[in-house]
Amino acid sequence: MIDGLIAGRLLGDPEQRLGKGESRFVVAKVRAQAGDGEALIVNVIAFDDIPSQALLALRDGDSVALAGSLTPKAWTDKQGNVKPALDLVAHRMLSVYPGE
Repeated sequence: MIDGLIAGRLLGDPEQRLGKGESRFVVAKVRAQAGDGEALIVNVIAFDDIPSQALLALRDGDSVALAGSLTPKAWTDKQGNVKPALDLVAHRMLSVYPGE
């Protein structure tokens, strides 16, 4: 497990979903800038109430910073190029909006 902090802008609105046993969680995508200037897509999932509710208060394009457990991934675009990505289980969140 890698503990990490990412910052970027939301791609689309966060969504609440139901898991097994009626458990609720929130998923979102964040576009973060990598060190080389390229964009990196971070797939975010939040199980805890505080980061889940804070994410649901945000909308597409809002700035956000998230802390949690990171897992590196890779995906292939339509042109066959392999791109890096990250999965993040969010434990904490910070936004520009009060109370979040």
